[in-house]
Amino acid sequence: MKIKSVTATWLHVPIEQQQQHTSDFGPTRSFDSTLVRIETEDGIAGYGEAKASVGSAGNNATVTALIQHELGPQLVGEDPRDISRLWDVMYNGSRAHFAIERGRVFPALGRRGITISGISAIDMALWDILGKSLGVPVWRLLGGRRQERMPAYASGGWAPTAGIVEELQSFLERGGFKAVKMRVGAGDGTLAHSIERVRTARDGLGPDVDIMCDAHGTFSVAEAKRFCRSVAACDIGWLEEPVVADDKPGMAEVRASTDVPIATGESEFTRFAFRDLAELRACDVFQPDLSICGGVTEAMRIEAIASAHQIRFAPHLWGGAMTFAAGLHVAAVASTGFIIEYSLGANPMLHELAVEDFPVTDGTIEIPDRPGLGVTIDEGFVEKYRVEG
Repeated sequence: MKIKSVTATWLHVPIEQQQQHTSDFGPTRSFDSTLVRIETEDGIAGYGEAKASVGSAGNNATVTALIQHELGPQLVGEDPRDISRLWDVMYNGSRAHFAIERGRVFPALGRRGITISGISAIDMALWDILGKSLGVPVWRLLGGRRQERMPAYASGGWAPTAGIVEELQSFLERGGFKAVKMRVGAGDGTLAHSIERVRTARDGLGPDVDIMCDAHGTFSVAEAKRFCRSVAACDIGWLEEPVVADDKPGMAEVRASTDVPIATGESEFTRFAFRDLAELRACDVFQPDLSICGGVTEAMRIEAIASAHQIRFAPHLWGGAMTFAAGLHVAAVASTGFIIEYSLGANPMLHELAVEDFPVTDGTIEIPDRPGLGVTIDEGFVEKYRVEG
């Protein structure tokens, strides 16, 4: 089996104004993704997803060009089933032969950023091809799912104090969710408003709903400590990205000051960043985004670090159908996996890019047994929203 072609397409979907939400990133005017398609000489096509931004909107021109003109051409003529070796070829570039021969990495420059995002998408597509070629789901290739369904939480929560209970309650009712995540931090204007919103949410939803909070890295260390003290009685499930990802010692300081679980990882690239988090004892939950961290291959390495350090694993799944499916497969086999993120914002890349949907019933989601990543791309959607050039 040989790779015939690697193509990358930027998909840009405008979000209607009445469906837009506003956070510290600003209003979500679009959903953007780079769809990667790898075709083999015998006609098998695998798909993956790259992102230029951890959120939904971003200019994907650069990452699309990187895949199309730099990473992709390296793989033409290669056997797509050699996934681990091809990961090293892309990561190490011209020094890949040293890395493969000597058993350690030799990256030239692209150890972070869009290079890893591009590798992530290609890696997903390679696993998709492998599963399809064998007629089995990716989770089977990774060791087998640990359960047929997994708990999911509704991810959203942007409303101010007066509307937060109504918004979160509407999310819970859409899939029988037992857990929900709300945004806090700089988007609230003041720390006091964040605290007020969380207390109001807990009072309105009652004690039986798990509430997670996501600060998008916008608190200072002092603010994060104060937030945790002030919402201690609210029994929140975790505080996500309390401080900027570059301040790992600060995150460790926050964690040491509270018994509120600390979650992080959606902004991190490769196993090396997660190793640092583990060694610093900076968090309780790893949240790698599979379209950013290095794909399925790297996510499994990250989960191994989590398992060795008694850290739980809940991938960041705010993305399109390929990101969601890849994260779902890895979470299903992870010894530390325990919950699935399900975005409740306007997300056409999740619900319209794929022919299949990912329904939530009684707060759980099925781990599908379709071959590969289990996603059939709607080519009409791709043609409608592709960015030319």
